[in-house]
Amino acid sequence: MEFLYEYGLFLAKAITFVLAVAAIVVVIAGAAVKQQHKKGELDVTDLSEQYAETEEDIIHALLSKEELKEKEKADKKQAKEKAKADKKAAKSGDDKADAKAHVFVVDFNGSIDAKEVSSLREEITAILSVAKPEDEVFVRLESGGGMVHGYGLASSQLDRLRQHNIPLTVSVDKVAASGGYMMACVANNIISAPFAILGSIGVIAQVPNFNKLLKKHDIEFEQFTAGEFKRTVTMFGENTEKGKEKFIEELEETHVLFKNFVSERRPSLDIVKVATGEHWFGTTALELGLVDSIQTSDDYLQGKSKSHKVVAIKYEVKKGLAEKFSKAASLSAEGLIGKLLQRNNIFPG
Repeated sequence: MEFLYEYGLFLAKAITFVLAVAAIVVVIAGAAVKQQHKKGELDVTDLSEQYAETEEDIIHALLSKEELKEKEKADKKQAKEKAKADKKAAKSGDDKADAKAHVFVVDFNGSIDAKEVSSLREEITAILSVAKPEDEVFVRLESGGGMVHGYGLASSQLDRLRQHNIPLTVSVDKVAASGGYMMACVANNIISAPFAILGSIGVIAQVPNFNKLLKKHDIEFEQFTAGEFKRTVTMFGENTEKGKEKFIEELEETHVLFKNFVSERRPSLDIVKVATGEHWFGTTALELGLVDSIQTSDDYLQGKSKSHKVVAIKYEVKKGLAEKFSKAASLSAEGLIGKLLQRNNIFPG
C-alpha cells in the first residue's frame, strides 16, 4: 500500500512538471508569434526638462533656507512676467515668435550587421515629419563598423536629413570606425571626445579555409555553380589563384566606393592620406580633418538645452517573452566569459 502511495505521488509530480513545461513552451511560442505582428513604439523624452530638474535639485541642495525663499520669489515673478508676455504675444498673433528650436537626439549603437538601421529609419521618418530648417538632429554614434550593405543603408538614412536641409551633428564619444565613420561623414558637423577612435577607411574580409583538414580525413567537398565567379573563394574547397584575385578585386572596388563616399561629403579631406585603413584618436582626427571639434556629447547637449528644446527620439519594438529569455541567456553567457577572461588576465585584441 505504501508503494502505491509513493508511486502515485511520484506520478502526480511528474505529470505536474510535464504540464508546467508544456505551458511555458506554449506561452513562449504564443508570445513569439504575437511579437512578429506587433508594431514598435516611438518613445519621446524631454532631455531639456531632465537637465532643468537636475540643475534645480543641485541648487536646492546648495542654497540656505533664506536663499531658497529669495529664489522662489524671483522664480514666481519671472513666471508671471513670462505668462503675461505669452498672453500678449498670443493676442497679437505672434505666439510662435518666442518658440524654441528643437534638437532631436538619436542613439545609434551599431552591431556588425547594422540591424539597428530598422529603428533608425523609423526615427528619421518621425523626425522629418515635424522638423524645420531651424531645428537640428544630433546622433550619438558608436560603431566599429561591419557589413557594407548594412552601414550603407544606415548612412543613407542619415543622408535623408541632409536632403531635407535639416542640420545634422554626429557625436563620437567612443568609436566610429569603418562603417561607423561612413555614417559619421554624412553629418554637417562631427564632434569627438579626445580619445574616441575614428577612421579605418578600408575594407577587410577574412575567410577560414578547411580544405587541408578535410583532405586529411578523406572528406571530399563538392560545389556546383553557374557563372565563372559565382563563388570566388570558399571555406571548404581549394581556392584558386584566379578566384583569390577576383575576390581582392571586389574588395578594391568596395574601397573605391567607400573613399568616394567620404570625399563627396568631406571634400577638404586628403583622402589618400586618411583612406589607408588606419584609425586615429579624436585629437589626431581633428588635425587630419576627420572631425570638426573636440567635445563630448554631454557638453554639447547641455549647452544646447539653454537655447533649444532637446528631445530624445527612440523607436523600439517591445520584446516578446521568447526574446527576453534569449537576451537574458546571451547576457549571462557574455558576463560569464568576461569574468573568466578577467580571472585569467586574458583580454581580446
